[in-house]
Amino acid sequence: MEAAALRNSVPPGRTAPFFGFVGTVVALAVLVSVAPIAALPAQLTRLPVGFWLMAALAVAFDARPFSPHAARQNLAVFPSICFTFAITLEWGLGPAIGVQAAAVVVSGLRMRYAVWRTVFNIAQYACALAAADLVLRLTPGHRPGTTEQLRLLDVVFVVGAGTAWLAVNHGLVASAIRLRFGGRWWSRVRQGLGFELLATGSLLLLSPLLVAAARSSAALIPMLVVPLYAVSRMARLSAEREQLARLDPLTGLANRKALLDEVTAQVAAHAELAGKDAPGGRRLALLLLDLDRFKHVNDALGHAVGDRLLVEVTRRLTPVVRPQDVIARLGGDEFAIVATRLDDVDDARRLADRVVGALAEPVPLDGLPLDVGGSIGIALYPEHGADFATLMRHADVAMYEAKHRGDPVAVYVAESDHNSAERLSLLADLRRVLETGGAGTAGTRAGGTGATSAAAVAGADPDSDGRGDDAGAASDVGDITLYYQPQIEIDTGEVVGVEALLRWRHPRRGMVDPEELIRVAEQSAVMRLLTRRVVDDVLEQLAKWTVAGINLRAAVNVSVRDLHTGEIADQIAEGLARYDLPPSRLQLEMTEGALMADPRRVLATISRLHRIGVAIALDDFGTGYSSMQHLRRLPLAEVKVDRSFVLGMVTDADDAAIVRSVIELAGALGLRVVAEGVEDERTWRLLHAAGCDVAQGWFYARPMPAEDLVTWLSRYRPVRPGAAPTTAATTVRPAGPGRNGQAAPTETSVELLAADGFLPGVE
Repeated sequence: MEAAALRNSVPPGRTAPFFGFVGTVVALAVLVSVAPIAALPAQLTRLPVGFWLMAALAVAFDARPFSPHAARQNLAVFPSICFTFAITLEWGLGPAIGVQAAAVVVSGLRMRYAVWRTVFNIAQYACALAAADLVLRLTPGHRPGTTEQLRLLDVVFVVGAGTAWLAVNHGLVASAIRLRFGGRWWSRVRQGLGFELLATGSLLLLSPLLVAAARSSAALIPMLVVPLYAVSRMARLSAEREQLARLDPLTGLANRKALLDEVTAQVAAHAELAGKDAPGGRRLALLLLDLDRFKHVNDALGHAVGDRLLVEVTRRLTPVVRPQDVIARLGGDEFAIVATRLDDVDDARRLADRVVGALAEPVPLDGLPLDVGGSIGIALYPEHGADFATLMRHADVAMYEAKHRGDPVAVYVAESDHNSAERLSLLADLRRVLETGGAGTAGTRAGGTGATSAAAVAGADPDSDGRGDDAGAASDVGDITLYYQPQIEIDTGEVVGVEALLRWRHPRRGMVDPEELIRVAEQSAVMRLLTRRVVDDVLEQLAKWTVAGINLRAAVNVSVRDLHTGEIADQIAEGLARYDLPPSRLQLEMTEGALMADPRRVLATISRLHRIGVAIALDDFGTGYSSMQHLRRLPLAEVKVDRSFVLGMVTDADDAAIVRSVIELAGALGLRVVAEGVEDERTWRLLHAAGCDVAQGWFYARPMPAEDLVTWLSRYRPVRPGAAPTTAATTVRPAGPGRNGQAAPTETSVELLAADGFLPGVE
């Protein structure tokens, strides 16, 4: 729809009340104007040159009104106001209404207003002038303008008349806009009030000077027009500079400041929609787009090519969005899109998919095709925030979640937000429990659901029974303790080690979700405290077991933060010396993701640990990147097959093939292979047939406190896969909640074989 049609349109459903209001205003204007206009013909012959000069200037200037910005005609200032108010002061209401009507007709033709709009504007100005004239008539003694000298009281009433003009005119316009477009009446009144007071108020206050000039010499009147025009030009130039300050100079898109203003305005508009019964279109979406591999383009081809690429991205984005949506460049390779009047999240997803499609094709620059994909995060009003800062932060969280998952689009979910108020509170509690030393060295019962790797960078170890003990919290931030899960050599059935797992029972939250705990700690310096606490506790426990004649290797997971500095190597070396432990008793587990975060620094730390004699295991093998390169370069002693593959071995041929391939590859490189997540006899036997060295999981034992492990070891009898199980029946009982929200397997095979003394764990 063209701009003129938009200015003259009335939304469906609002026609009757709007035009009813317009008719009322016109009728009121006719009522207050009929007498002054009837007396105008007799008055015209007595009007001086000053009047005719003001009338001509009023009509001429309204043919091209002053506008702070050429594209925003709704902010135009009509100089006729200044002249007609001066005519009201000097020669009365009739001449003023006549001149104002002529000026409105000219400006209406120039701006292609509909007839109804021109008529309404004439009526609105007539009512405003009538209100001003009424105030002037109330002046004691005589009306201002009827004597040569203005008294102080006259000035007060002139200001009062201008105030009445402003109040009536702005009130009528605000009411008309509300009836035409909806919204709360008071918000419509406030909208544009500051501009009206400054621009129109200045014109009204200039009117007494025009009157004084007309009384002195009509030749002075045009001289006042020059500064008026100069001020309007300066205002327009200032507005244009402000507009440029809201644009990105490279792409011409809105910048962050303009985006802030747009989102703030749209949130207010959508809040009004939420209070109405109008169906649909009540949601606002903020989409945050971050280009992939843009830094590589800048580094390899230079910033000039990078700038051209950003311009091409802008060209592709523009036709994808709707006319009412706004695209902004936030800096670098980040873009934002504000999409309004959406029905649901699916509308936002469809827009995001269109953006992804627009960027799918390579961009040819200088004969070189450049891939431009991107990651998009979506935050919706009101579900994900009610202000710009919150929506922006949540869209940013969703965008990084999309990058992390490798998906092009992600919608904000609280679970992905590492910096929510709840998580910040949890982080503060974790810091307190670590600094106060909350319950927890080995041997302290603290039970609970789930288990997490001691300094777990890769998340929690779900091989937990989900139950635990009933020990109460030792403080207002709860207790943390270490649990240990046995690792069994498959061929011999011997216990060769344990993995240390961390649990935290919070007095208000209960057992803290392991993955949540790791996500919270990993993003902050608290990870360092957590790792130090776990390493110290594990070394202390190993020393206690040594005294008791138990010589097991303990595995501890470490995070990327731990491997970025050499501090963990110093701590381990000091702890081994303090407890007089051989380095072979401790093994550190790291994920491929931790290595990829900063390969150079991580490799330096791992090399130091290797020189100390501490074994290094690659955890969750097969889920990271560049695995072959890692196996070749790193001083590894062991790889752990990710449980996601082990769990599916029995039912999924592809998972079984992956596990066999990993075992064969590691064996060829002389590395020990540990399978996590062994939950049933069939998986155990398949791993043995594939040549796997070590297994851990519920099939053998769940994680347990240190003193329970001692008891378990005293009852344990090695099991070798070559033995044949009995077939005696037994009762099937649930094993409690399983990993990743899945139901845990029943303990059929465990109980069945245990009855014949075949399985470990019982005599």
